[in-house]
Amino acid sequence: MGDILCIGGSHHPGFSYPDENFADILRNHLKSPRIPAEAKDPDAGPAAMVREFGREGENATAQAKLHREHVINAYRQMRQAVLDFKPDFLLVWGDDQYENFREDLIPPFCTFIMDEFVNKPWESNYSRATNIWNEPKDTVRVSKSQPEAAKYLIRRLLEEGIPIPYSYKGHHHQGLAHAFLNTVNYLDYDRKGFNVPFVPFHVNCYGSSVVRNRGGDTLSTAGNEPDPPAPSPRVCYDVGAAVARILRDSPYRAVLMGSSSWSHAFLTKKHNFLWPDVEADRARYEDLKSGDFRHWRDLNLAQIEESGQHELLNWVCLAGAMDELGLKPTVIDYSETYIFNSSKCAIIAGPALAKSGKGKAAAVSAG
Repeated sequence: MGDILCIGGSHHPGFSYPDENFADILRNHLKSPRIPAEAKDPDAGPAAMVREFGREGENATAQAKLHREHVINAYRQMRQAVLDFKPDFLLVWGDDQYENFREDLIPPFCTFIMDEFVNKPWESNYSRATNIWNEPKDTVRVSKSQPEAAKYLIRRLLEEGIPIPYSYKGHHHQGLAHAFLNTVNYLDYDRKGFNVPFVPFHVNCYGSSVVRNRGGDTLSTAGNEPDPPAPSPRVCYDVGAAVARILRDSPYRAVLMGSSSWSHAFLTKKHNFLWPDVEADRARYEDLKSGDFRHWRDLNLAQIEESGQHELLNWVCLAGAMDELGLKPTVIDYSETYIFNSSKCAIIAGPALAKSGKGKAAAVSAG
């Protein structure tokens, strides 16, 4: 019988860069041509956003430092929980933003069967500034995987009638897409080494937007018929439950992780793409705290996309796994923000944690 630990966190790229660069997120959003001229005054936004940003952004760098401290300290706790658990591998549900999957193939899910991932983290479009580790552009970081466990899982998912695609190599992008790469980077934020084998489980969170946007934030209106959607929350939940059920009955000791921030400003049209849907995130947070995350299964894509919560589908897979295992998560951080594109949540859930009462909930609100 396999033992399972569940964790959840964010893969936001901003934590890889200095605070002064991270602080420019709202300023950069304000430059977007799709934002109406009348909406480009940040002082006209919600009071909490005005306080967080300050006059002409004077508070942004200090707030970036605080935001980083909360999120990365949560990552340090998750890292320690993973190392203490001594898993055979870490499976991460994450998304792809026109990196590995493009016009020639957009699978709803995909698991990778590989010995290792050779990553060049600072050569991508997300590397716009000097990284906080001062690693050179030609840095190579290798993440080992667990191909036998991946094959075991895929075989049994298919035997259960769940048609999960799989791949033995990268497609358009060699190495890990940024959702997975940033997760590995943050689990080794202090560069002490993190050698837990890594199995990426892709979720097509962006659905009808992934090809239209080509990994960016420019919405296309070409054509009358929308592109095919993301897998529904119900499907994601059920896939997460199936993964947990299979691994619970396996010989493996596994960590299951949902990796994403929640509502994204650049996806939230009703806020002119300037701030995330904080209220919708609070509702999901209350579901999570109360253990009522089964409610996430009943969400529909229209609700999720209206709130810019596309990437929450990674966490919906995680919620399905926790529900299957009967685990109630401990929230170790909930960092709410209006100016850093997305609020972030971090949780740990496992049988030993539940029995011991370990873990301390923490929350910070910008407003």
